[in-house]
Amino acid sequence: MSSPFLLQALAALGAAAPAAAGVLVLRRRRSGAAHGAREAELLAKITELTEERDELVRTASCDPLTGVWNYRHLQLTLDREIERARRAEATAIDPRPLAVLLVEVAGFDGVVAEHGRARANAMLRDLAQRLAMEIRGCDTLGRYGGEEFLALLPDTGPEGAAQVAERLCWSVRRHRLTDRHPGESADPDERSGLTASVGLAVLPRDGAHAAVLLRAADRALAAARAAGGDCWRSTDQLPPELTGPNASPAPGKVSPSPGGASLTPHVTTVGPGPTGDRSQSSLHSALSRVECPPQ
Repeated sequence: MSSPFLLQALAALGAAAPAAAGVLVLRRRRSGAAHGAREAELLAKITELTEERDELVRTASCDPLTGVWNYRHLQLTLDREIERARRAEATAIDPRPLAVLLVEVAGFDGVVAEHGRARANAMLRDLAQRLAMEIRGCDTLGRYGGEEFLALLPDTGPEGAAQVAERLCWSVRRHRLTDRHPGESADPDERSGLTASVGLAVLPRDGAHAAVLLRAADRALAAARAAGGDCWRSTDQLPPELTGPNASPAPGKVSPSPGGASLTPHVTTVGPGPTGDRSQSSLHSALSRVECPPQ
């Protein structure tokens, strides 16, 4: 190949090189823009799926009528808190008591007869929300069934749980009729006529498993109901007919954990500092409440 011809070929290639580079740059920009659009689309889809998942979690965990936690969530939370208390008891460093309050609201039959089912349901929802404001943010309140609610109070001993039980009874007693019709007069002193009976059980004093604790709380609730309602009862206040050799674990010994480690009772009044003092006012409890969900 002659030198002039080689020079001409090199010159032609040199002239075409910038054009080829420009085409490559343009293609890369278009590819980058398409990739960015695809990435943005995927991020939007992930956000949408996350929101749908959170909605499913909320639907699966909350009672549709009252808006508080449902029975399934109460079961999972109770098992989790019992396991946490069992681990803390095994270490013998930071014992963690757990109080269980079973609340039964009476008087709804009269409300339904006088005001109808729709207004009674609205009152039940409003009452459930008010009860949830009477506990701490680390506590759990859910609908146990019908007009019954269950409150789980971590790091709370018998005396602290008694304060909460008294506060719940007072809140139900002072509850007013809601969802009035337009133009209907409202008496500021009118009450709904509802009352609450509360049964109180504490881990490890009354048992170390969910079924045992709930049975103990149910016996205490029966004692409160037998006393006329509008009050609370603990397992140490049961009448003779509600006690028996198998009614609760023997003093000083509770059912062992599945791993074989037994829990020994200990005395505590309130939870440790990080979770708050049970003597705090209802207003402080309302301000520290965590909405449902998350938890």
